[in-house]
Amino acid sequence: MSDAATQALTPEGADAKDKKTSLRALLPLLPYALRYRGRIAAALVALVVASLATLVVPLAVRRMVDYGFSPEGADLIDRYFGVMILVVAVLAGASASRYYLVMTLGDRVMSDVRTAVFTHLTRLDPGFYDTVKSGEIVSRLTADTTQIRSAFGSSASVALRNLVLFIGAAAMMVITSPRLSSLVLIAIPVIVLPLVASGRSVRRRSRLAQDRLADASAYATEAIGSTRVMQAFTAEPSAVARFSAAVEEAFEASRATTMARAMLTAVAIFLIFASVVAVLWYGAQDVLSGQITGGRLSQFVLYAVFAAGALGELSQVWSEVSAAAGAAGRIAEILAVKPRIEAPAQPLALPEPPLGTVEFRDVRFAYPSRPDGPILHGLHLSVARGERVAVVGPSGAGKSTLVQLLLRFYDPLSGDVLVDGVPITRVDPRALRRRMAFVPQDPVVFGATIAENILYGRPDASRADMERAAALAAADEFIRALPQGYETRVGERGVTLSGGQRQRIAIARAILRDAPILLLDEATSALDAESETLVQAALDRLMEGRTTIVIAHRLATVLKADRILVMDEGRIVEQGTHAELVNAGGLYARLARLQFEAGAAALSLDRAAE
Repeated sequence: MSDAATQALTPEGADAKDKKTSLRALLPLLPYALRYRGRIAAALVALVVASLATLVVPLAVRRMVDYGFSPEGADLIDRYFGVMILVVAVLAGASASRYYLVMTLGDRVMSDVRTAVFTHLTRLDPGFYDTVKSGEIVSRLTADTTQIRSAFGSSASVALRNLVLFIGAAAMMVITSPRLSSLVLIAIPVIVLPLVASGRSVRRRSRLAQDRLADASAYATEAIGSTRVMQAFTAEPSAVARFSAAVEEAFEASRATTMARAMLTAVAIFLIFASVVAVLWYGAQDVLSGQITGGRLSQFVLYAVFAAGALGELSQVWSEVSAAAGAAGRIAEILAVKPRIEAPAQPLALPEPPLGTVEFRDVRFAYPSRPDGPILHGLHLSVARGERVAVVGPSGAGKSTLVQLLLRFYDPLSGDVLVDGVPITRVDPRALRRRMAFVPQDPVVFGATIAENILYGRPDASRADMERAAALAAADEFIRALPQGYETRVGERGVTLSGGQRQRIAIARAILRDAPILLLDEATSALDAESETLVQAALDRLMEGRTTIVIAHRLATVLKADRILVMDEGRIVEQGTHAELVNAGGLYARLARLQFEAGAAALSLDRAAE
């Protein structure tokens, strides 16, 4: 992962990028639009037809003014009005076609960009998410892509129409009266230069507004996801105050952007139409002196109004495109982030059938977000096929880090991690992870049905296999008692389930995975005594013939392990069976004494209460 790219996603990095954002930020998005060349070509045809129909109108006006207002010209007026009705019909049809084609192109591009960004986000390693707020990412995925939609949709439609109309009207102005045209063309640089100069300010302000909105979204996502904790600590007023402050900052930044765009529009419209008025006055003098006819002046003025109106619209579009460029820059920053964990160019194949062996060789590791705080120090560990190994130790000893490295969520600073005798850095991460089933300490349940949550472990599994996995995880009984059984929706993050129920669903998912290596990170921590007994029996059956690594704080859950490893400060300081470690009188013995004495005391209190 590029550190520079990741830095750009932080507030400090965003402020630095504000100074560099330009319309070039839109260029990486062009390939998404060019996928639909046919639609673009059809829109351009409709655009040209609509513009030509518009440019025909002043010609008819000129003929009517010069020749139609006389007794013998009555028939001429009727014919011209008939032709103009036909021209208006063509204009209406072509304009509707252009609008539909360009707007649907904008929607299509926005959908493709969102899909591409989300796909990229799914491939980034956990180290990326250690330092970036998920709410900030969601804001870029939704609000920023909506801003881009306007650039490729309505803004592009208006810009193309007015650009073609301006070029056509300017050309017809020159044909109608070169002398008057020269006066108008002299004024154009005076109008355009302020637009270009102000575009940078609009882009910078727009990006700042998007950043502040993302801050508000990030906090809202975090607060809503922790509603129970917030209400339990009666922190609603402080949460509302913090969100209100973030929203107010977003409003002020947006207001500044709108003010800049409004001033830009006012200046542009004044300059444009003031120049038209000046040219009209000058042309009126030519009509009075007989140098041009009234019809020709009318034709010229209409073309001048078309050109002026088109240029005025372009000034507003310039502001919108500049704002979209700021949003595109934020999207490009995400797409520029390279994952640290990638498949090698020529990945090695893992042995078939799987062996189920695991080995750590002199592994040193520190989390990327805390590079100065090493977690593992020269760790050596070997797990044989089918062996059941438990890892215990005080909090912060590095136990869960073993699982993170084994799943290759991170790479060690030095040393090697091997699965089935192959260094995992030389294996496709997806192929590696397919050999493992993982039950985390904090079970993740998605806002879907229970069936969908269990099938997450193996989407192609049959209904019977899924229900068998639930039964083995002691989850089938409570699932069938729910209103819709396996089709019951459990709310965001499984909020309608108890902690123990969520954990049993996570275990069922791992059972369904049917992988040769089983990773359990405090897999029974949220279960009551009865459920733990049931699940532990299910896990015992699941562990048969599989290599299992159990991370545990509660020593009662590891008594049947073939080997217990005791970690402290990133090193393995003891290993052996429960009896051997208790007799050794070391760290494990001290932990066991504390836990079992505490358990005995709690049991005595329960009996006394009865």
